[in-house]
Amino acid sequence: MAAALTVFVSAQAEVSMPKFFGDNMVLQRERPIRVWGRAAKGETVTVRFAGTEVSTRADRTGRWEATLPAMEADATPREMIVAGRGGELRFANVVVGDVWLCSGQSNMEWRLDPTTGCEAEIAASANPNIRLLSVGDKIAFEEQEDIESGQWVACTPETSRVFSAVGYWFGKFIQAETGVPVGLIDSSWGGTDIETWTSWGAMRTTPDYARYAGKRSPGEAIGRGIENYLAYEAVLENDPGDRERWYDPAAAAPETHWPTMTLPQFWEEALGSADGRIWFRKTVVLPASAAGKAGVLHLPAVDDADVTYVNGRQVGATQGWDRPRRYELPAGTLHEGENLVVVRVDDTGGSGGIWGDAAGLYLEVGGERYDLAGAWRYRPSATTAMFGIAYGGNYGNPNSFASLLYNGMIAPLVGYGIRGAIWYQGENNAGRAQSYRELFPLMIRDWRGRWGYEFPFCWVQLANFMAVKPQPGESEWAELREAQNGTLALPATGQAVITDIGEANDIHPRNKRDVGYRLSRAALNVAYGRADVAAGGPVYRSMERDGSRIVLTFDAAGALRPADGNRYGYLHGFAIAGADRRFVWAKAYVRDDRTVVVFSDEVAEPAAVRYGWADNPQDDDLTDASGLLASPFRTDDWPGITK
Repeated sequence: MAAALTVFVSAQAEVSMPKFFGDNMVLQRERPIRVWGRAAKGETVTVRFAGTEVSTRADRTGRWEATLPAMEADATPREMIVAGRGGELRFANVVVGDVWLCSGQSNMEWRLDPTTGCEAEIAASANPNIRLLSVGDKIAFEEQEDIESGQWVACTPETSRVFSAVGYWFGKFIQAETGVPVGLIDSSWGGTDIETWTSWGAMRTTPDYARYAGKRSPGEAIGRGIENYLAYEAVLENDPGDRERWYDPAAAAPETHWPTMTLPQFWEEALGSADGRIWFRKTVVLPASAAGKAGVLHLPAVDDADVTYVNGRQVGATQGWDRPRRYELPAGTLHEGENLVVVRVDDTGGSGGIWGDAAGLYLEVGGERYDLAGAWRYRPSATTAMFGIAYGGNYGNPNSFASLLYNGMIAPLVGYGIRGAIWYQGENNAGRAQSYRELFPLMIRDWRGRWGYEFPFCWVQLANFMAVKPQPGESEWAELREAQNGTLALPATGQAVITDIGEANDIHPRNKRDVGYRLSRAALNVAYGRADVAAGGPVYRSMERDGSRIVLTFDAAGALRPADGNRYGYLHGFAIAGADRRFVWAKAYVRDDRTVVVFSDEVAEPAAVRYGWADNPQDDDLTDASGLLASPFRTDDWPGITK
C-alpha cells in the first residue's frame, strides 16, 4: 500500500507540458514567450533557453506558467530545458521566428499531396526553417488544456506531403520573404461551421445561443439538449410520415395540417434555422392524353437527401445536396386529373429543402412540360427547431453545437505566441451568409481577446464554384463573400480573392499554390508593414449616376485594367439594374486610373451595379498594377436570399 502511494506521488510531481511544446518548435519572436504546464502543488519550475533562466511556482492546482523575455528571430537550433523536483524536460532544435495559426474547414485541411504540381514541390520541400504542427481532431464540451495529438516536425518531403497545402505554400512564401524561421500550426476540420470554432463566451452573445446565457459551457448547456436530441433521433427513426403514409393520396392528412411554402427555396428562408426532415407535396392536374404514359420528374436540387413518391409509389431517392434529381416514372404511374407528388427531404446541417433554379422543377409527360414551381404544401415530421436544438445533429458531429472545436483545437493553444492567423472557411455557412456578417468578426475579436493582443488575421475569400449561370441572379456564395468583405473593417485584416482559380465541379480547387501566394501578399502588407506589397486588388468605394450610366470609383494600386492587360478593353462580370431590381449583363470599361463606367442599353435609368455576384463568377477580370483581382461586390443594399 505504501509503495503504491509513493509511486503515485512521484508521478504527480513530474513536470509536464502540453504536446505543442516539444522538439523542433518555433517560438514567436519579439513577444514575451509564455510557457506553461503541470507539476506538484507549490513545486518550483525553472525554464532555461538561449542564455535566459526564469523560475516560477506551481499553484495549488498544480498549474505553472513562466514568461521568457522577448527575443529576436534566430535560426540557431537551441535546447530548452524545463526542470522541477520531479525531473526535467528537454526540447531540442528550438528556434525563434514567426508562428502562424492555420484554421478553417476542408480547403485549409486539404493536404499538399493531391494538389496541382505537388510531386515536384514535395520533392523540393525540405527546409529546416519551416516547422509544421498538425493539431489532432478533437470535439470537446469543455475547454481543453492540451491538444489531442500532434508534434512539431521540420519541413521535409515526408512531412510536407501530409500537411495543409494552403498552410505550406503560405509559409514557404513568408519564409522566403522574411528570412526568419516560420512555424505553421494547422488546426482545421473539413465541413465545419464557423460557430464551432468560436468560444462559448462569444457564442452566448448571439441570438441563436442567447437562451444559454447562464450556462458556463456547451456541456452544461447541452444537458437538457442531449435528452432533446435523443427524442429527435427517435422520431426520425420512427417517422410519423412513413408510419402514417403521408405519401399516399388515400392516407394524406387534411390540408389544414400542411401549410404552404413557395418552392424552390431553402426552407430556412421561410422557417428560420432548422435541420431535420420535412415532407413536401404538390398536386398536378394532367389531361387524359397523359394518363398511363411514362414520365420524368425533375427536381433542381435537394439539400441533403430525398425520397420521392408519385401517387403513392416511390420513384427515386438521392443523397447529395447539390445534385439535380431526374426520376423516371414508369407507365401507369400517372392518371387523368389530380396526381400527387410527395418529396421527403432530410437535411443534416446548414441550408435545407428543395432549392435551385425554378425552371428545373417540373414534370415531363409525352413531350409536354408541367411546371411545378410555386406553392407546395409542407409538413415537418422532425426538425431540430421542434425539439429546441440549436444547429442540431449528432453530438459526435463538430457542427452539432457551438464551440466544440474551439474547446478541443483552439483553446489549448491560447497563449502560445503567434504572429497571426490565416483562415479558409465559409462554404459551410453560405446558406447563413447574413449571420456570417456578425459571426466572422465575432470570432476574430474572440480569438484576439483570448490571446490578449490584436494579431493580424488574413483569410481566403470563397472561390468560384458550381455551374456558371447564363443570367445574373441571386447567390448565397456571393452574399458570403460580401460578409467576408465587410470583415475587412476590422483592423489588421487581409483577404485573398480567388474567384479566378476555383473549379465549377469541385469545391476543393487543386491550385493551392496561388491561394498561399495571395494570402502571403495580404500578410506581408498587414502583418509585416510592407507598403510595397499590395494586400489585394482594387476595392470598390463609391458610385455616381451619370445619365444612363453608373460611374464606379475604386481604391487601386496603380491604374485599373482588365486582367488580360488590355488597358481600354471591356470588363467582364458586371450587371446593372434599375429600380425594378432586375439585373442584366452590362458593358463596362475603365475610364481612368480609378473609375469604371457601367451601362446597358436595356436599363435607361440605372440604380445599382453588381460585379461577380454569382456562385461562379469565373470571368471576373478587374485588376490593377498588383495583378490581384477586385473582390465581388454590389452597390445596392437590397435584401439578399440569406437574410
